[in-house]
Amino acid sequence: MTHLVALVLIFAELSFLAIGGASTTLPAMERAIVDQEHWMSAAEFVRLFALAQAAPGPNMLAVTLFGWHVAGAAGAAAATLAFLLPACGLAYGVGHLWVRFRDRRWRRVVQAGLVPVTAGLMLAAGYLLVRGAATDWRAAVLAAMVLAGTLATKRHPLWFLGAAAIAGLAGFH
Repeated sequence: MTHLVALVLIFAELSFLAIGGASTTLPAMERAIVDQEHWMSAAEFVRLFALAQAAPGPNMLAVTLFGWHVAGAAGAAAATLAFLLPACGLAYGVGHLWVRFRDRRWRRVVQAGLVPVTAGLMLAAGYLLVRGAATDWRAAVLAAMVLAGTLATKRHPLWFLGAAAIAGLAGFH
């Protein structure tokens, strides 16, 4: 199977799992791209995801970068379209029903059930990123400090990004 076909199959499947956004599928993406296909290392995966998050635009840009890494421009296009089209089609189809049945009890139950699922997927994605980025004790300490600061204060995350950048320049990485 060519890389393009594999990219399309992987990202089309993940498209249906992206409840809460592309970031919620990171553990499954990493499993497919790093562990199963061996297209990149876990550290490369985290670096590409970080680059996508630093760029302006939607959080699914990581999918485009992963595709680019695997198969160049064709891979970027294939991964992006495979990730977007199935979910967009489903959202379009379900969106009409969602509005039509807005007053039904089952809709409220489904919506309430999706909240903890999305939160769990986001926590799994966070764990995956820390695991791949915390390559030594200093990086683990830095990640723990950012987590503690984010949870304990109401500061904007850019403050922590800036502090981490300064720590990196100072050799604490």
